[in-house]
Amino acid sequence: MSEVFLSREGYEKLQAELQALKETERPTVRHALQQARQFGDLAENAEYAAAKERLLFLEQRINRLEETLSRVRLLEHEIIPSDKVYIGATVELVDLKTGRQLRYTLVAPEEADFSAGKISTVSPIGKGLLGHAAGEEVEIRVPAGLLRYRIEAISR
Repeated sequence: MSEVFLSREGYEKLQAELQALKETERPTVRHALQQARQFGDLAENAEYAAAKERLLFLEQRINRLEETLSRVRLLEHEIIPSDKVYIGATVELVDLKTGRQLRYTLVAPEEADFSAGKISTVSPIGKGLLGHAAGEEVEIRVPAGLLRYRIEAISR
């Protein structure tokens, strides 16, 4: 299994989610499952089926989080060059078509949050920016077409 590089914030967010699932959500769903069992015939019990499906989903999510957290390496402990775009870099771009200024931080898929400006290194834009330096122009093919950016600045 490969390592997962996360920021301290991303690591703590995943840990908090895992804790909430284990300590709050799982007991609530288990209680709902027990309550639904009391409604009689399990073959025709929609509440039971829904609670059982929800518990299965929760257990899968808990397992995924535990597995991911077991492979984490914190970016703060890594020496990552700052002259090019790599994971953990914050990149300031100019869209060459519209002139719009953009700012993204490249993160692992587990930490991606587009609304917060955090894009995955495996997304089309993330992949297209990796390894490029400030001042370079890049063309990135996305499902909607071709994007052209100039990298204005890179920071950590």
